[in-house]
Formats: sequence, structure tokens, C-alpha cells
Amino acid sequence: MAEVKSDIEIARAARKKQIQEIGAKIGIPTEHLLPYGHDKAKVSAEFIKSVKGNKDGKLILVTAINPTPAGEGKTTTTVGLGDGLNRIGKKAIVCIREASLGPNFGVKGGAAGGGYAQVVPMEDMNLHFTGDFHAITTAHNLLSALIDNHIYWGNELGIDTRRVAWRRVMDMNDRALREIICSLGGVANGYPREGGFDITVASEVMAILCLATDLKDLEKRLGDIIVAYRRDKSPVYARDLKADGAMAVLLKDAMQPNLVQTLENNPAFVHGGPFANIAHGCNSVVATTTALKLADYVVTEAGFGADLGAEKFFDIKCRKAGLKPAAAVIVATVRAMKMNGGVKKEDLGKENIEAVKKGCLNLGRHIENVKQFGVPAVVAINHFTTDTETEIQAMKDFVKAQGAEAILCKHWAQGSAGIEDLAKKVVEIAESGASQFSPLYPDEMPLFEKVNTIVKRIYRGDEAIADKSIRDQLHAWEQAGYGNLPVCMAKTQYSFSTDPNLRGAPTGHTVPVREVRLSAGAGFVVIICGEVMTMPGLPKAPSSEKIFLNEVGQIEGLF
Repeated sequence: MAEVKSDIEIARAARKKQIQEIGAKIGIPTEHLLPYGHDKAKVSAEFIKSVKGNKDGKLILVTAINPTPAGEGKTTTTVGLGDGLNRIGKKAIVCIREASLGPNFGVKGGAAGGGYAQVVPMEDMNLHFTGDFHAITTAHNLLSALIDNHIYWGNELGIDTRRVAWRRVMDMNDRALREIICSLGGVANGYPREGGFDITVASEVMAILCLATDLKDLEKRLGDIIVAYRRDKSPVYARDLKADGAMAVLLKDAMQPNLVQTLENNPAFVHGGPFANIAHGCNSVVATTTALKLADYVVTEAGFGADLGAEKFFDIKCRKAGLKPAAAVIVATVRAMKMNGGVKKEDLGKENIEAVKKGCLNLGRHIENVKQFGVPAVVAINHFTTDTETEIQAMKDFVKAQGAEAILCKHWAQGSAGIEDLAKKVVEIAESGASQFSPLYPDEMPLFEKVNTIVKRIYRGDEAIADKSIRDQLHAWEQAGYGNLPVCMAKTQYSFSTDPNLRGAPTGHTVPVREVRLSAGAGFVVIICGEVMTMPGLPKAPSSEKIFLNEVGQIEGLF
């Protein structure tokens, strides 16, 4: 049996083309590419503006079942489908998010696809890439510094130091920074107060960059950030501190989408990276809308399962950007079905038809949920060598009974040749015009009712529960004119409930709301549920322990 190469070995052996050649494939002239080395470049704002009048291609969303330790391969399928569409003669661009350093050095690993369906340069994408995350971190923390500096120099705006809402960020998992006391050390260091850190991908600045349409919109949204409240509970905005201009300057280059390529030399935009369990989980609007002007098909993904990523893609990104997806692909694996059916990870290699059937209930609910948005769905069964024909057939039969089709995909091992069937099905659905997309709830619905709508219709829970103080806070925001904003649910990605160990398709649970945050600049209200953390911690044995440089200076252990 031939030796199976690791993802990083495959990526290293890639025959990459010059990035100017990739740009030329989709009509981007060399002068509008700002290269970072030979294999990645930013696309100029001037070029993006120049194609705004072009006709839009068709938008395809790739989502998945709830993630399991068995692995699903959503990014791998996104990249594979982009290659597959190009293989069958369609002009397709892939749009994915950038990777956070936190999960890379923590537990999740990289985010560039896998096997023969990857985006390259893989090492760069999973590390500093073009510096976008560093720019976002710096812009966010500039605002933090300006708040404390303003208070130090006399607090002309009357900020109540007990009500500073703006936390600091860094792109790393560090539980020690979740809750901190800052400005200790006496008069010279300011007034001591409680604060804390979130991970950069949970930053409102990240969400703003991913939802802004251009630099002018970016600066306006940055100005709209509420950083604190006065004693009379009136809000203090970033623009009151004159922070918006400098923050926009720091983000000027980060606003430009990054162009890279797949292993098969097809174009991919990799831009922005909000987490889907604590933020809205989609790549930037600028990257997606630009890709739609340049291609017949744009394949994008939304983070984690369809209950989080797809719901936010539809209810936040599509609503705000006026996008109309033509089809959705729901990624699932036989292994994950077995895990949802109660099989332990070490036993996943053994055939277990009953566990597959039991676990399919999770997949079935995601199919139903996507259909609630009026978007037709197809299931991609991401193939593993341990899958048996009987197990695959059990999945196909289940999906057929749900009124959809499941297609076996072998892109990990075979690249675009292994996903042609799915590409053809996606084209068939998209060309049929069957999509009747509409968000789950109207803008004018009260905020807590929006939360309950998601809990009941997407999570199949009985209700959301919240203390009176939280309900009063939501009502106060409604009175202040923020009631028409969508809600961004922050919840565990592992279950429809807030209990990460409750797999399958639970019903009858309640969803406790722990905290709410107004992201006035991004344009949504964050609803923090259960025990989910906006600053993750590292596991007992973090991935960083296995990452090193080998004798020839190559990175090992990153994937």
C-alpha cells in the first residue's frame, strides 16, 4: 500500500504558480495586486471599486454538522468543491477565513483544508500570513489605550470607570487574561479598574472589518463602537475619543482581501476570521462580494455546524450585505455519524450501521434547518478509508428520506477528480433557481424574541432563559434604537444545546443567556450562552508542543 503523505508534505510539494498568474485567471491586472512574496497578494481597493458594476456569480455556502473529534472536513470540502467546479468548466473562486494562532497552537490545528484539497502557502496562512490579525489586534488595543489615557488626563467625557465595556484582545488562547485588574502601581499608572482580554477573532474590530463594504464604511463603523457608559448610562463612542481615524489607518491594508491559490492553482480569497461560536464566523463581505463579480461560482464556508455558522451567515452576513445564496452543502462523515450515535473515538474504525443511523439525526436536523432559510441543500459525505459501503449507503438512504441527496466525495485523496459529482449537483441546484432565501426573523422583531426564535427553530430548545437584568439591558438597547439589529449567538459548537456533551439531536432543553454585549459598530448584539468563553484556554498538551523547525528550517507539526 502506498504511503499516505501528511497534509504539510502535500502542501510542500505543491507546484505553485506566481500570484500574478492566478490573478490574471480572474481578470485582476498585475498593477492591482500588492504581492507578499511570490505566492500571495492583496487586491487593491481601486480594482474592487472598478468591478462593482459586474454581474454577480452564484454563491454556494458550505456548512456542516456539529463538529466532533472525529473530524468533518468542512474547509477541505470547500476547497475541493472550488477545484471541482473549475474542473467541470466553471469559473470558480473559493472564499475562506484566515486562521487564528490560538487554535493552531491549542487543539484545533490549521485551517487551510487538507490532503489534495488545500489552499497554499499553508504554513504562511496558519501563521502570520499578511499581518491582518496583527493589524486588527493593534487597532483594537489602540482604542483600549485611548480609553484609559482619556480617563487618566481628567476624563472630560465623564466615563464611569465601572462601566468600561471595551476589553483588550490578543490572538492567543490564554485563560489567565480572561479577567484582569489594570492600572495598578500608583498615580502615574492611572485609575485601577477591572478589565479582561478576548481572543482577537472575537473582537468587534474583526467583525467590523468582515462586514464593512469599504474604507469609508469601516471608519464609520469603528466610530460607532460603544466603549463605555457614563454614570447616567449614556454611551461613549469610539468617535468621542477621536479613535476612529487612527484605527482605520491601522486597518487600511488589512481591509484588502488576500489572494492565494489551491493546490490545483485555482484562485482563493482568504480574508478575515471571526470565530463562529463567539462571533459571526464568516469571511469578509469585501472578499465575497468581489469574488461574485469575478466568477461564475463562489464557494464560501461558515464556521462550525449549521446551527452556528450557517445561521449567522444567513441572518447576519447575507442580511447585511444583501447576498442571496443559491445552494448549501452540508458536510458530514460516517465517522462523525458514529460518534453522534454514541461510539467512542477509538472504536470508529469498526463498522456500526446502527450507530450511523442513530447519529444521522444530527445531520437530519441541519438539513431541516438550512431548508428553513429557503436554501436547497445537498450533503457531502467526506470519505475516509475506514468507511464501509454499507455505512455510506445507510447515510445516503437517510438523507434521501429527508428529501435531499448525499454524495460521496473523495477530494482529500483525489483532489478535484474525487468531487466532480458534487460539483455537478451544485451546478444543477444553482442553475435551477430553486433558492428562495430569506432570513429566519424580521429586523423589527424584539431582541429577546429573536433569541427565542433561534432557540426554538434552530436548536429545538424549549426557550431561552435570562435574568431580569439581561432582559432589561436588551430592552434598554431597543429604546436606544438598536432593536432592529440581528443577534449573534455565542454558544458551544459541539451541540444544539449549551451542553457540549449532548450530541445527536436533543430537544426540550433550555438555553441560559449568561451575558449580552452590544456590537454597535459591527451591527449585531452578542448573546453569550452557557459556559462558552470569549478567551479560550490551552489544553493540557497543546499542539504547540509538537511544532518545531527541522534541520533544513522547515516547519514541522503545524498540521
